[in-house]
Amino acid sequence: MSAPAVPTPRMAAVVYQLCWRELVRFFRQRNRVIGSIGTPLVMWIIFGLGLDRSFSVDTSSGAAPGFLHYYFPGSLVLILMFTAIFTSISIIEDRREGFLQSVLVSPVSRSSMVLGKVLGGAIIALIQALLFLSVALFLDVSWSPGRFVALVALLFAAALMMTSLGFVFAWRMESTQGFHAIMNLVLMPMWLMSGSFFPVPALANSSAAQMAVHWCMRLNPLTYVVALVRELLYAQPLGEDYWTASTSTNTIVVVVGLILFFAAAVWISRTRISGDMR
Repeated sequence: MSAPAVPTPRMAAVVYQLCWRELVRFFRQRNRVIGSIGTPLVMWIIFGLGLDRSFSVDTSSGAAPGFLHYYFPGSLVLILMFTAIFTSISIIEDRREGFLQSVLVSPVSRSSMVLGKVLGGAIIALIQALLFLSVALFLDVSWSPGRFVALVALLFAAALMMTSLGFVFAWRMESTQGFHAIMNLVLMPMWLMSGSFFPVPALANSSAAQMAVHWCMRLNPLTYVVALVRELLYAQPLGEDYWTASTSTNTIVVVVGLILFFAAAVWISRTRISGDMR
């Protein structure tokens, strides 16, 4: 008499359990909660107040917002990035503790495992971004129900994209020290070259160095996330001295970036490293 077949867990149940585990685990570690939202907040206050009077960017209406005003969308994206780093560390810890190995040998599809962990990290990032968004009540922001819903959807998509990217890097790492080093080498320049700290220079009358910076920023998917956040928060686009993409282009790049990064996370989860054999 043959043994009964092992039932395959439903994808929704697997995703829910892994997602819930990420939420519980993250919020039990208060240092990660404080670090992921406290660092961008402190940076926004220090840089915003320090550079507010010396920073000037013309808009289409001729107004010149201060740095606190300009830097706020980038700070929202920075929270998503820091949360992607902190939540992706759980992959390294799960492998060291043996939990990840038990998931890999179970009849669970890799896409379900990736979606559960990425979704948990994205929800954490969205919650913290919405908490930080309350600071916008003190800024000159164009609020409306439609804009707010669109902004929440954008932040969630960006959180999924950044957490997927963090998953890609964390999967090949065996130590948190190495992961932090790679993240600082990759994600911080990626954020700085996204229009968060300074706008994308226009190609007209640009030097060779400015042209190089221009194309580096245009090839960066975070540039389009920051541009959409700024567009939804402020009704005034930047002036002609700076490059900005259309709303449709920004949206397409964000969607395509999310799909590519998540596909990369699923693909790399099918590879094994030496830590999986322990």
